[in-house]
Amino acid sequence: MAPLSPRSSNYERLEGGMGPSRTGAPKRFGWKKFAIGATALIAVVYLFGPRETSSFSWKKEKTGSEYPYDTQVETDPLPGPPEVTHKDQQRPSIPTSHGAIHPTSYETDPDPSKTTHCTTAHPSAARLVQYALMIDAGSTGSRIHVYKFNNCGASPAYEYEVFKMTQPGLSKFAGRPEEAAKSLDVLLDEAVRVIPKSLQACTPVAVKATAGLRLLPGSESADILKAVETRIHTAYPFQLQEKDGVVIMDGKDEGVYAWITANYLLDTIRADTPKDTPTYAVLDLGGASTQIVFEPVFASPDSRLEEGEHKYDLVFGGRTHVLYQHSYLGYGLMRARMHVHRLVDFMASMRGVTEKEKAGGIVGNPCLAKGTRRTVEIEDEATEVKKNVTMDGEAIGSFEACDRVVQLVMAKDAICELKPCSFNGVYQPSLLDSFPGGKVLLLSYFYDRVSPLLPSSTKLTVSTIAETARTVCEGHSSWVKTWGTQSAVMDELADRPEWCLDLTFMHALLRLGYEFEDKRDVTIGKQIEGTELGWCLGATIAMVGGELKCRI
Repeated sequence: MAPLSPRSSNYERLEGGMGPSRTGAPKRFGWKKFAIGATALIAVVYLFGPRETSSFSWKKEKTGSEYPYDTQVETDPLPGPPEVTHKDQQRPSIPTSHGAIHPTSYETDPDPSKTTHCTTAHPSAARLVQYALMIDAGSTGSRIHVYKFNNCGASPAYEYEVFKMTQPGLSKFAGRPEEAAKSLDVLLDEAVRVIPKSLQACTPVAVKATAGLRLLPGSESADILKAVETRIHTAYPFQLQEKDGVVIMDGKDEGVYAWITANYLLDTIRADTPKDTPTYAVLDLGGASTQIVFEPVFASPDSRLEEGEHKYDLVFGGRTHVLYQHSYLGYGLMRARMHVHRLVDFMASMRGVTEKEKAGGIVGNPCLAKGTRRTVEIEDEATEVKKNVTMDGEAIGSFEACDRVVQLVMAKDAICELKPCSFNGVYQPSLLDSFPGGKVLLLSYFYDRVSPLLPSSTKLTVSTIAETARTVCEGHSSWVKTWGTQSAVMDELADRPEWCLDLTFMHALLRLGYEFEDKRDVTIGKQIEGTELGWCLGATIAMVGGELKCRI
């Protein structure tokens, strides 16, 4: 069958096909170029030398006192798909049982082997109900998505998903491929539990690893992928995809799949969506990489998206979408932490440690909240020698100081060969010009780090993230004023000294990197009507839209 790529013909059955993308030479991650010679000395003074306190005009948002930390929150909640305007209130391609109440989860499904949408499969389909499995092997954990589709119409129609995750990620099992493969058993066992036995042999499964495995040296990633493939073949009844069944996914596909998932669920790109419906920009922050995908709109006929690997021509729902996409390998949240800690340690060695630091074997780190401390592992890039360093935010932890460190890591001043650029020398059309009023959806770590700290009524803007970072970085006294009645939040803040760093990096990514205005509204999201956001549904749509085989 054709490769499971958003450029393949696998979408033709579902939403009308897809065009080719254009590729070019990949760019390298180059933040460390600044850390040599005189630049390093200037940076030392810039970071740790005396300076006046900057004046910020952001107004501090009031926060509620009764926000339960363990409740799922979506600040500026995501809307559900708009009501369908057809007379029968159903999509015309899917004949539906009259008066049926349709389940939206496994728990509410009266018979997982059937569908409430119809009683007979479309003549082009081999079966009425189709399940599909997608395993997201991320850098910090692995997640399985068990998707249910029906074949009532000419194309598969999505119904609901079952989701489960496990930690750590496959990359943590470097040199132990069999252990890596067995770590997915808990996920596949869940699929065995929920999928009717009669449908398991015809259920396709794919495992797509992201940036974590891309970063492993030598053959370690290939060994893990092979072990996973063998494990699924020998221990489980599902049909592993013959081509690209267990692979490391290209970063650009990851971003475009996430864009498809979000806009499909938000009903902005389906076949019966009005043609003038604006789409969401999707920004996904993982552990090892971050992606941005949006559909630029140019007011002037002379303006256009430059040709290159960033341009993605997508045909979906009978319309063509010309997308800008880029995946920044090395700028995920966990990698950003690593780069910041390495830079702070380097700066400390350049300026010389204080007597207090020398006596305690610690390094002052402005990206840890005041009063917190964390021991981190730092690897020398040249020698690959690792050492443990105790980072201390006791006296210097602050949003402003951390932001100056993050600015250096972002490599905003890198050479820009094709203008305009976002950061690290990467071309990106100006969002102010090409996406001035478009809606922005932030996924993954954006949601995980921001949502616990804000009440659901908060209107979220880029500057709100900065204000939240400032409060977190100020330490316990500020935490008490804002979250003092929420013991779970207080415990989490005390247990995660790098929350200050995380929020500061997120703000820098949006404000400095992508150049969103501080007042720009953004939305964080994790699920839409019970379905996880991210690239997985988009990738699965491609899989079920292609040629499917049953295991014999």
